[in-house]
Amino acid sequence: MQRTATRNRHMGWRYIVAAAALAGTLGLGGCNKSQKANYDAAVAENTELRERLGEAQASLTEVAEQNRELTAANQALSEENRRLADQLAESRQNANPFAGQVNQGDGREVVITIAGDVLFKPGQVTISNEGKRTLDRVAQQLNTQYAGRTIRIEGYTDADPIRKSGWKSNEHLSAERALAVEAYLVSKGVDNNRIYSAAFGPSNPKSTKAASRRVEIVILAN
Repeated sequence: MQRTATRNRHMGWRYIVAAAALAGTLGLGGCNKSQKANYDAAVAENTELRERLGEAQASLTEVAEQNRELTAANQALSEENRRLADQLAESRQNANPFAGQVNQGDGREVVITIAGDVLFKPGQVTISNEGKRTLDRVAQQLNTQYAGRTIRIEGYTDADPIRKSGWKSNEHLSAERALAVEAYLVSKGVDNNRIYSAAFGPSNPKSTKAASRRVEIVILAN
């Protein structure tokens, strides 16, 4: 009787251990399924993010290409606008190269006024490229419309005393500038025998300092 009870107790413990092992196995299987589901979800999310990133990068590449095309088109339009503006200015200048610069007060003399800042840099007597283009048009008219008439080149400055440049006075500076313009016009075909220079420095000032700095080309009445 006692042996039977002992055997029964041993068999009970076996059932308890087996049940616990089975329960553990079932629990582990549930955990693995949950982890796999989380892993699959993460993979799917990663794949979706990669696809969205690829689409975004493709859009950025397309936008960058469009920007390059627009920039090139804008540059081309700006260059075309500058070219057309230059052509318009040249056309107007050729029609009347002295527009806005000519004063024919007494009907005998023609005075062409060119701003000193167009012809020269501050304190210098070397004619600028812009000044040369202006004088080219002047020379053309002097050799055609005013051929044979005597020309006086008058140099003027503002009233500020000379400080930084190497000129002794404004009169010296105006004289050198007038001579530079005379020499350039002669190089463009104006007869040296009908042109001469005069220096006036700060005499006969205009309303502003900038307007006072000028060269006047006076076409005398013969």
